[in-house]
Amino acid sequence: MSAINYLTRIEFAEGEIARLPEFLAALGVSRPLIATDRGLVATGLVDRVAGMLADASVFADTPANPTEQAVLAAHAQYKADGCDGIVGLGGGSSLDLAKAVRLLTGHDGPLEQYTAVAGGVGRIHGNICPMIAVPTTSGTGSEVGRAAVIITADGRKLGIISGFMLPSIALCDPELTYGLPKRLTAATGMDAISHCLETYMAPAFNPPAEAIALHGLDCGLRAIEPAMANGQGRDARRDMMTCALEGAMAFQKGLGAVHALTHPLGAIRELNLHHGTLNAVLMPAVLRFNRPVIGAKWDVLAARMGGAPDEVIAALNTRIGMPTGLRAMGVTDAMMEAVSHAALKDHCHATNPRIATQAEYLGILREAA
Repeated sequence: MSAINYLTRIEFAEGEIARLPEFLAALGVSRPLIATDRGLVATGLVDRVAGMLADASVFADTPANPTEQAVLAAHAQYKADGCDGIVGLGGGSSLDLAKAVRLLTGHDGPLEQYTAVAGGVGRIHGNICPMIAVPTTSGTGSEVGRAAVIITADGRKLGIISGFMLPSIALCDPELTYGLPKRLTAATGMDAISHCLETYMAPAFNPPAEAIALHGLDCGLRAIEPAMANGQGRDARRDMMTCALEGAMAFQKGLGAVHALTHPLGAIRELNLHHGTLNAVLMPAVLRFNRPVIGAKWDVLAARMGGAPDEVIAALNTRIGMPTGLRAMGVTDAMMEAVSHAALKDHCHATNPRIATQAEYLGILREAA
């Protein structure tokens, strides 16, 4: 068992889920709302977790890209059932929805006023209920992230960011990812790897975060294919959860152009595209775009990755079955044009090492098409 204090409390070990009742009791939570999704319910895990608790309410209608509508429905259930805390159980969508519900336990809606692009950081305070985040995929790292990314009522996919948004406890149990399907392992794994790459390249001065991002990158690159090959592999699953955790622990440095583009792409409702898959497809083009300004960091990445970073990621995408490009995912030229404008307003735009124009964003999208 390893207890780590960095940004928030992290409990990381195989079998750690058994301690959930203990952690809830320590936070003073007697009736949590479990925020999760229908897919996880079908696996039996939600019943298993709820069965550990004396009293819990389950909200299982988290969409693949969480919406303000779903957040409001979950919050209404939280109030109606007399809940006093939240357990986010699932992938990044469930964890982000849980964070947004938690925000509403101490703040009035709508959510848009708390988004980073609306200057909402200063409107968020800590008078909110306790939350435990339990990831069941190794991708977003939302369990230790300061943000909840939500499609707001006006259809934009925006980040709500504050240190107060950090879960009270991140309960990381790699056993919960055993048996994760290959395609989901690949897509979530590339999400985690992209976080490590983008946070390392971000220009802010934060040497500890850069070191954490590089270690996470090492873990992810060596483990993603073994984890796909053997869904029960202990070492690979632990490394992938470490990669996801560390990529998000380094978020405080900022992300960049990949996420500035994937947020509006993920808000295209008729496509409902997977965030990690989008990150994977865009990463080679963004790496090439950033190369002229990141200096020695390119050489550091090349040495650790065993070749030019853009080429290594492109080859990895091919081996693990990522889509050949955005058009293969249904993204049209008109969508690319709209996304290139929306990216300029995303909170990740300002923390890319090379600030892109609308035309340059469009060029990246076309290169990744």
